[in-house]
Amino acid sequence: MKFETIAQVRDANVARIVRVALRAHGFHPLEPGDGGLPGVPNLFGPEGEGIDVPESEVADATLLVGELLKDMNRTDT
Repeated sequence: MKFETIAQVRDANVARIVRVALRAHGFHPLEPGDGGLPGVPNLFGPEGEGIDVPESEVADATLLVGELLKDMNRTDT
């Protein structure tokens, strides 16, 4: 199964929340340790942590993640 990065998130806690929300909505995000070397965690790149989903879910998951991140960055709540 091929995965595609749909968002980059600098905060690991935000990335975790986004992955949980994606799973709750029926998507299948790649966990940080999946696909890496055993015993070696995924390391943050300069853009932060990537949110990866299967290619077949990219369009719908991108919409959901965009709205989630927009809501999480609001200052009026």
